[in-house]
Amino acid sequence: MQANDSQTLVLSVLADGPKHGYAINNAIEELTGQRLGAGSLYGALTRLEAKGLIETLEEQGRQHPVRLTTAGREVLEKELRAMAKVANAGLRSLGVPLT
Repeated sequence: MQANDSQTLVLSVLADGPKHGYAINNAIEELTGQRLGAGSLYGALTRLEAKGLIETLEEQGRQHPVRLTTAGREVLEKELRAMAKVANAGLRSLGVPLT
């Protein structure tokens, strides 16, 4: 999995609301069947925060929840629309009916 994929996964699971690192990884595992390594997850979180796509909320004990920013939602929507366009084109080329 590439870094950009990790970032898209993190943004996608944060679309449901704020989460801390462990909860983000659990949501990614539910979605994909795989967990991100700690380096991939926390590297993605660091890059996303530096880009202003997520923000850290007040600590809750030892947990550090993060949430999408408005810019993060916009970037996620753009990325998912592009991915859907590619997926639909590929499925059509394979002769697979679109649902």
